[in-house]
Amino acid sequence: MIKTAIKTKAYAATAHGEELKPLEIQRREPGPNDVLINIKFCGVCHSDVHQIKDEWSNSKYPMVPGHEIVGIVDKVGDKVSKFKAGDRVGVGCMVDSCRECDSCKNDLEQYCEKRMVLTYNDIELDDKTPTLGGYSERITVDEHFVVRIPDNLPLDKAAPLLCAGITTYSPLVHWGAGPGKSVAVVGLGGLGHMAVKLAHALGAEVTVISRSYNKKTDAEAMGAKHYVATSDFEATEKSQNKFDLIINTVSSAADMNTYLGMLKRDGTMVLVGAPSDELPIQAFSIIPHRKSLSGSTIGGIRETQEMLDFCGKHDITSDIEVIPINVINDAYERLLKSDVRYRFVIDIDSLK
Repeated sequence: MIKTAIKTKAYAATAHGEELKPLEIQRREPGPNDVLINIKFCGVCHSDVHQIKDEWSNSKYPMVPGHEIVGIVDKVGDKVSKFKAGDRVGVGCMVDSCRECDSCKNDLEQYCEKRMVLTYNDIELDDKTPTLGGYSERITVDEHFVVRIPDNLPLDKAAPLLCAGITTYSPLVHWGAGPGKSVAVVGLGGLGHMAVKLAHALGAEVTVISRSYNKKTDAEAMGAKHYVATSDFEATEKSQNKFDLIINTVSSAADMNTYLGMLKRDGTMVLVGAPSDELPIQAFSIIPHRKSLSGSTIGGIRETQEMLDFCGKHDITSDIEVIPINVINDAYERLLKSDVRYRFVIDIDSLK
């Protein structure tokens, strides 16, 4: 039970199989280390759909989705030193971690060895309070898990950076994307279009791999030098042994061995999409040429702020379609049909 609560309008799924609908929730008044944020925009991630539909078999209801949160600080606790009322801030996929393990001490809270606390569909470290996400008017978060949005980035276009941006920036930096490196991005969706923009800004030579040529013009405008449609057998064959790094953003387990064949010797394919099916990996897709298959999830708070500052420096934002919250269920259906270029963002003022 929240002892001192702030009534807050939200949209939630109250049971499995139900559509999102209005629900009043409670947010805590800021404690000594907390920041209370008036949410302005919240991005819509494909994982929101997975969670609402319980496709990962861990959904908790009522569920308020949303982990691409941007807004304005309303008030702060008396021990907060990083933020003040009026600051432009964001909250991403996590709102707490143990702060004590080796990963946390190395600014890798996303790999907390106890557990990171997800922004929604999770339980806080008190083991009883459910977390509720950004499809809501406001949120209260410990200042450690709040980041600053650069002044030159519009809040609506910056919202997806809190998930799609950091999810792709982190592996690009970790695996050394930059000048002299050939990077391929599988899938040009919410994650993929950010991976293209970031890899290009980092100085890598970027190729987009997609099923068809439908998005070729978009990919080139974002910084892709090459484009491969897997429906084109000849183009796919010419792409064998070509890439140092592949960022695979799709949620399908299909074609994994085809993509692995596109890696150079010592190349790595990193999964940032989350296929629900088992991966059909053949041993001889990786044994010859010493190839690697890896995975990555978001980034720590320090790296998330680094990513935002990088985006501010290079004027990188997400391509978005802003929607009122009352069309969110229709937006989910469109998202499943890839009918968005490239990220839905909810105008939270539409809740009022």
